[in-house]
Amino acid sequence: MPEKLTDFRVFLTLVWRHLNLPDPTPIQLDIALYLQHGPRRKIIEAFRGVGKSWITAAYVVWRLRQNPNLKFMVLSASKDRADNFTTFCLRLINEIPTLQCLIPRADQRCSKLSFDVGPARADHAPSVTSKGIFSQITGGRADEIIADDIEVPNNSFTQAMRDKLSEAVKEFDAILKPGGTITYLGTPQTEQSLYNALPDRGYAMRVWPARYPSEDQLINYGSERLAPFIIKRLEDEPALVGRTTDPRRFSDDDLLERELSYGRSGFQLQFMLDTRLSDMEKYPLKLGDLIVMSCSATDAPEKPIWAAGTTNILNDVPCVGLNGDSRYYGPAFLHGTWLPYTGSVMAIDPAGRGKDETAVCVVKMLNGYLYVTAMRAYQDGYSEATLSSIVQLAKQQSVNHVIVEANFGDGMFTKLINPYFTKTHPCRIEEVKHSKQKEARIIDTLEPVMNQHKLVIDKNLILWDYNLSTKNLPPETALKYQLMYQMSRITRDKGSLAHDDRLDSLAMAVGYWVEQMGQDVDKRMALRQDLLMLEELKAWEGNAKGGTGVKIGITNNPTLSEMIFTFHGTVVKTNDDTSRYPRKKSRNWMGDRGRRKGRKE
Repeated sequence: MPEKLTDFRVFLTLVWRHLNLPDPTPIQLDIALYLQHGPRRKIIEAFRGVGKSWITAAYVVWRLRQNPNLKFMVLSASKDRADNFTTFCLRLINEIPTLQCLIPRADQRCSKLSFDVGPARADHAPSVTSKGIFSQITGGRADEIIADDIEVPNNSFTQAMRDKLSEAVKEFDAILKPGGTITYLGTPQTEQSLYNALPDRGYAMRVWPARYPSEDQLINYGSERLAPFIIKRLEDEPALVGRTTDPRRFSDDDLLERELSYGRSGFQLQFMLDTRLSDMEKYPLKLGDLIVMSCSATDAPEKPIWAAGTTNILNDVPCVGLNGDSRYYGPAFLHGTWLPYTGSVMAIDPAGRGKDETAVCVVKMLNGYLYVTAMRAYQDGYSEATLSSIVQLAKQQSVNHVIVEANFGDGMFTKLINPYFTKTHPCRIEEVKHSKQKEARIIDTLEPVMNQHKLVIDKNLILWDYNLSTKNLPPETALKYQLMYQMSRITRDKGSLAHDDRLDSLAMAVGYWVEQMGQDVDKRMALRQDLLMLEELKAWEGNAKGGTGVKIGITNNPTLSEMIFTFHGTVVKTNDDTSRYPRKKSRNWMGDRGRRKGRKE
């Protein structure tokens, strides 16, 4: 290869001119530089339309021109896309003069599925081969693996799909030769994207967004992920914020049109490579909407006040929420006094033996606020120990109503546990059946309550959920069983969670109280104060001196705010707080009355 072509950027310019394309843009040249000099394990995220697949195809043939014995494996979400990559490589080899020495010989493999280059030594593995990500790749060998858009919505919108994809890419290490290179090209679909998890496996990430990001957006990328080219341009010209990073590809007006077409969240995902907004819309249940405090099993404050102030952040409680939703908040203020709960319900989501759990949740109610005071999870199905433990929990929590998911075993669990309740803690047991899609039912039940900050979670329950409930499970699976993880990751897509038992039991218990959530807390507090006032007035009537009496009458006003008092035959009507007590008749008034009577006589 000529000396001047040892710089891949120069070679890329040659390829672009051969294809009658304008010379590579600064962004494209920066991607080319990273392909040549980047680490052996890297992720390239660039906005749609930048041409990263074409650049990488040129990189493959450039590397083969330097060393014809290299082996490349190209994988994509679909076999057709991978085949298109290989076909483009063959086209470049056949058309560009400096590459024609690589044209396969007659006795070599030459197809869109795989091909050899002419100078390559005989080998089981072709020079370039293309496969779908879920095809059989075990047994192959490669010096470099190109994963080109292996994650798309169709293979990543459920947890099961994401798990399958995550397991598939683990095979890369089995087929990679010592000292080999793995390069990912793609766009993340969600916060749980495979690409966002790869840095924890030792991969370096480089991001090229379509617009220069603002200071707030810089935080989302991180200084280590955003391309240094972008950072330097911003440092040199701060006024570039919000402008296109590649004006030769997309003008500002063009990007604005695409933003209007894609929608704000879609644009942020496809062109800005920022999953934050997409995740905010996709995952409706926010941990930051909860009120977290120590809850009693018997009573609670009348009105806990939620606020997202820095002073209310609970730094001692581990939070598994998504980016932007990674904090719990304690109550800013507890208004009113502590009162006994209106009622206590236990919801049971039964499961057989296996990976699912039998989840139990206790939710209590007071003044329209729901307090989650206890939760348990069992993996031994319906054993005697499990049934006894559930009943003991109901007794400890003073549960007066139990609801059981009847969809499992056609009500068998209810029949099994009923004798235990009868013996230890008699209470009402009710079966419920659900026909609505589970994910939609859970979200529709919990989202309004959480948005209004009416759901209070016991702090100790969160600590149990994170530290104790899954301590015997492998680290890679423990998180998926936790209530708060399930709450923050559920979507309306069917099968979005690998496990949802704890969250489902919570939704069942909350759903029980939904009909009573409409009551006005302030009115109930005022009503209670009026009742207390009434009791004081009755006591005053009983202690009246000198035969003088106080008679109290109450109108039909439900708030008890309008009262009629009779004192010495005088009627006093009140309807505000300043006139709760009857006015005593003054001596002067009594004297005037006497003088008027005397004059009449």
